Amino acid sequence: MNPEAFRSALQKHQITLNDYQMHQFDTYYHDLIDANQNVNLTAITAQNEVYLKHFYDSLLPAFFVDALRNEPLRLCDVGAGAGFPSLPLKIAFPKLAVTIVDSLNKRINFLQSLVTDLNMTNVELIHRRAEDFGNKKSPARATFDIVTARAVAALPVLAELCLPLVKENGYFIALKASHADVEIKQAQYALQVLGGQLVADHQLLLPNEAGVRHILIIKKNKPTPKKYPRKAGTPNREPLLAKETR
Repeated sequence: MNPEAFRSALQKHQITLNDYQMHQFDTYYHDLIDANQNVNLTAITAQNEVYLKHFYDSLLPAFFVDALRNEPLRLCDVGAGAGFPSLPLKIAFPKLAVTIVDSLNKRINFLQSLVTDLNMTNVELIHRRAEDFGNKKSPARATFDIVTARAVAALPVLAELCLPLVKENGYFIALKASHADVEIKQAQYALQVLGGQLVADHQLLLPNEAGVRHILIIKKNKPTPKKYPRKAGTPNREPLLAKETR
């Protein structure tokens, strides 16, 4: 998917990118490739692949959540790595106020340079473990309209990292690949405990038969108990699973 094919494919979903936004995506691509020589950001480096599997893929939530397109939402991206999906969403929908949380300072440094090059405002970069950023003492807890995560961990783990950050009646959006149905079953107990409910599983095929994607929309119906998230590392070691699935 070259840049013009990317632009055309988004237009089919009523997402229109102007020339400046296309320039931002071009800058993003070149900054990513340059930085990737020194920091392990992505194994995908060919332009056509980056535009399809990183940029286009990151915008999939906006196909299904109109508020991302139209409202000045507060969005937190947990474990964003090289900025996916939050920075492509920010380019396409500049009204968004984006907070990125990542545990690796090298990635945060790259993102700081990138945000400067993209001339972005209302982007906050946080070098911290998600467990610490969302704990009961954190001022960020339960303050975001939407929290996103892409290719970070299994859904039961992600739910514990992300739902504490979502405000009541807000949404946690998980971007998943082909085995999402298995993760959804595994995560039912965690969602129940943490105050979330799966309200939609949007399945689609990337262009050029590049793979199946699931956009999981999870609504936060009630506050997350204060004991969650647990201490750093615990959600990964001891995910919240129903007894029969442990």
